[in-house]
Amino acid sequence: MYGTLEEVLKVIAMTKRPLEILDQVLNGQPVIISLKGGREIRGVLQGYDVHLNLVLDRAEEEIDGATEKRGTLIVRGDNVIYISPSVE
Repeated sequence: MYGTLEEVLKVIAMTKRPLEILDQVLNGQPVIISLKGGREIRGVLQGYDVHLNLVLDRAEEEIDGATEKRGTLIVRGDNVIYISPSVE
C-alpha cells in the first residue's frame, strides 16, 4: 500500500482512468468524501461501483467541531462531489 500523500499523488499521476485511482486506495488508504450539502466524510474505502456508490469503513464526520463516528456507511454516488486521498 502507499503510505504518504506524495506516493498516492504519484500513483494518481501515472494512472489513466478514474476508477483505477479508486482501485489504488481500495481496502486500506483513508479517503475524504465531499458530499452535496457541504458534508464531508472520512473513512477507508472498501468498495464502489460504476455509479460511484461507495462503501466506507471506519467512517467519521465532523459536525460543529466535533468528530462523530459513523462506522460502516454506504454513500449514494449521486451525492458525491469528489473523493480525495486523506493524510492520517
